[in-house]
Amino acid sequence: MNLIKHPELLDRLAGAYALGTLRGGARRRFETMAREQAPVRVAALVWQTRIASMNELQPQSEPSPRVWTRIDMLLQGERNAQAPQAQQAARQAAVREAAPASAAQAGWLRSVTLWRGAAAAGALATVLAVVTGLNLREQLGREVQQLQARLLATPQIEYVAVLADEQSAAAMLVTLDPKNKKLTLQRVGRYQEAGDRSLQLWALPATGGPRSLGVLGQDRVLRLTAGEGEVREVPTLAISLEPKGGVPSASGPTGPVLFKGALIQKML
Repeated sequence: MNLIKHPELLDRLAGAYALGTLRGGARRRFETMAREQAPVRVAALVWQTRIASMNELQPQSEPSPRVWTRIDMLLQGERNAQAPQAQQAARQAAVREAAPASAAQAGWLRSVTLWRGAAAAGALATVLAVVTGLNLREQLGREVQQLQARLLATPQIEYVAVLADEQSAAAMLVTLDPKNKKLTLQRVGRYQEAGDRSLQLWALPATGGPRSLGVLGQDRVLRLTAGEGEVREVPTLAISLEPKGGVPSASGPTGPVLFKGALIQKML
C-alpha cells in the first residue's frame, strides 16, 4: 500500500511507531517504507518531535499547608471529644474498684467503649477522605490548567522537510511554525562542520535564484526566524558549507551543497 495516498493512515502508523505500540512485522515494514520514502520519514520524525516535547512529567506538588492545618484541627477536635470519655472511664474504674461489677457488666462496658472508639475513628476517616478528595480535586484542576497552557504554547508546525545527503541519509529535520515565525532545525545525523566553516540554509524556489534563510550554529537544535512568505511555494531546501559566518544571500551558495530535501506543507 502507498501510504502517501492515505495520509490519515500514515499519521496513525507514525504515531504508533513513535509511541512504540507498532510492533513486529508491521514495525519492520514501516521502517522499510521510511527509509525509501521521505514523506513517511517526515511523519515519523514529526511524531517523535511531538512526543519528545511532552515527555517531561509535571513537577511534584506538595499538599497545601491548609490541608495539614485542617488535619491537625480535626485530630485536636477528636482528642477533645474523647476527653469526656476518658474521664467517664476513670469514674467507672473507680466505681469498679469500690464495688466490682459482674463479669457480664464489665464485658458490656468494654463493648460500648470499643464501638464508640470505632465510630469516632470512622467519622475521622470520613472527614479526612473528604478533605483529601477536595485537595486532590483542586490540585487536578491546577494541573489541567497547566497542561492546557502547555498545549497552547506547543508550536503549530505546518511545514516540514528532511534534508539528506547524496546517500539519502537524513541529516537535518526542518520545521516551520508560521504563526510564531519559528524555523527550527534539528540535527539527526552525525555530520559536524569544522570550526572555521558554517552551514547555511537556502530556499530553492521554482523560479529565481536561491535565497538564504540563515546561517546555522553548531548546536544540535537550531532556531531561526522566518515567515510563511519566505517558504511558500518553495519546493526544496538545501544546506551548503560556507566560510565562517556564511555568505550574502545575493551571491547564492559558494560552497558544496551537503544536504537537500523537499519542503512539504503538512496536510495531516
